[in-house]
Amino acid sequence: MRLLIVEDEKRLALSLARGLTAEGYAVDVVHDGREGLHQASEGTYDLVILDIMLPGLNGYRVCAALRAAGHDVPILMLTAKDGEYDEAEGLDTGADDYLTKPFSYVVLVARVKALLRRRGQGAGASPVHVHGDLKVDTAARRVFLGEDEIALTAKEFSVLEHLVLRAGEVVSKSEILEQVWDFAYDGDPNIVEVYVSTLRRKLRAGLIRTVRGAGYRLETSP
Repeated sequence: MRLLIVEDEKRLALSLARGLTAEGYAVDVVHDGREGLHQASEGTYDLVILDIMLPGLNGYRVCAALRAAGHDVPILMLTAKDGEYDEAEGLDTGADDYLTKPFSYVVLVARVKALLRRRGQGAGASPVHVHGDLKVDTAARRVFLGEDEIALTAKEFSVLEHLVLRAGEVVSKSEILEQVWDFAYDGDPNIVEVYVSTLRRKLRAGLIRTVRGAGYRLETSP
């Protein structure tokens, strides 16, 4: 597995590189947003660890440019900022996860492994899933209901994607938290209910069923 670290704090970047190399990953490090975008655009990395506050181009712009160019490499954003607005902006530009400095190295490694595991689980599978009039393209990250394209945030798409991959099965709230927010998430677990409610409003109320005491199920019939 090849990882790219884009971080202008050189001591932190080199420390992370040493640790991740010891974990068995091949790691490259750059300290500038433009160089990070150039390196990541080569398409040879399995995951990018991307700081937000960078010289040249900030992490938001690097992430948005990669997604606009069709690169689906998992991106873990690092930032010294803390707040829902910053997290939402990072995720809406296409980041897969978000970690606020200072962070535990153990947590970072756990999130890297979870993102790589998620990517591996999708390998070889068809990127387009059709369930009745719902079509979810996991490669292009686009959702259609009938003829209409539905705009979803990055997190909303991730919740829907997990339910789609398990369509017809009951998926527990804890499973969604682990797969979408990662097991290291220590916020309110009811955040899952908020996102499911939003998906129902944007898609169709009966599409995602609540199985009381067990979780949620994406209905497979039209």
